[in-house]
Amino acid sequence: MSLFLSEADVARLAHVDVALAAVRAAHVALSQGHAIDQPRLRVRTPGATLHSMQAAWPERGVIGYKAYTSSREGARFWVHLFDCNTGAPIAVLEADLLGMLRTGAVSALASSVLARADASRLLLFGTGWQAQGQLRAHALAMPQLDSFYVFARDTVKLRAFCEKMSAELGKNVLPTDKIEQVLGIADIVITATSSPKPLFDGGLLPKGSHVGAVGSNSLIRREIDEKTVTQADVICVDSVPTALAESGDLLPALEKGQLHQRQLRELGDVLCGRQPGRIEAGQRTLFESQGLAIQDLALAVELVERAKAAGIGQTMPY
Repeated sequence: MSLFLSEADVARLAHVDVALAAVRAAHVALSQGHAIDQPRLRVRTPGATLHSMQAAWPERGVIGYKAYTSSREGARFWVHLFDCNTGAPIAVLEADLLGMLRTGAVSALASSVLARADASRLLLFGTGWQAQGQLRAHALAMPQLDSFYVFARDTVKLRAFCEKMSAELGKNVLPTDKIEQVLGIADIVITATSSPKPLFDGGLLPKGSHVGAVGSNSLIRREIDEKTVTQADVICVDSVPTALAESGDLLPALEKGQLHQRQLRELGDVLCGRQPGRIEAGQRTLFESQGLAIQDLALAVELVERAKAAGIGQTMPY
């Protein structure tokens, strides 16, 4: 009998610290050759698109996939887990919150090894679902951060978002419309949007800054400009094959020869010490995340184990 975990079940079981640990372990396993991840595939129709991502982690006994649909009605997410030795179904999880948690976790892990150790100010573009995950994960992974600035075009949503997150995190989460001014003092810049064009002028980024771009996982999305890419001393991705397949931020520079594949470092290699992260305080660093199935599987496995121990979820007749 396999297990079904609803969004409500995931909310009872999942926490930011759990996501940080699961995602870190997944990237280390991927770097060490103990896990497998396949880039995303998409099937499009006039009304909706099906996105699918596959991965395996034999040490944890699982193989599986994340599938989600997107349309004008929104998006729906599921993670399916199977026993990697027998193929027997283990669990199905609704995965909207799960995806938000793992996306925030991977970005914060990258910031923790790529940003300066004394980083204290973060600028966030976006006030949506994923933006919440970014602030929560960064606040926990990098407790030295004490000021969070947020920019969004909708000023009403912006104020409401900042009030909510300030109360939740106990941190200064401040709305801003002074992008040039805040860029000049921000230690970390995070973009969590679906923008089709760059959000800021990369020439305004000071030395020593870190940029984490997490919203561009297709060729029609670009959150950062070529200046941000070409001036970066260190460029890190969650997976080189996935970045080469769908990073709307990196591919223009790659196609023009301004960036080469060999310059890309994988996050797992940096976490393992196989590749250096930041070496000097004055370096500019960039993390480009498209999202990996192994991140979803790692968190899903942890949640299933916790659900079984707590008696949470529903059994399914197969």
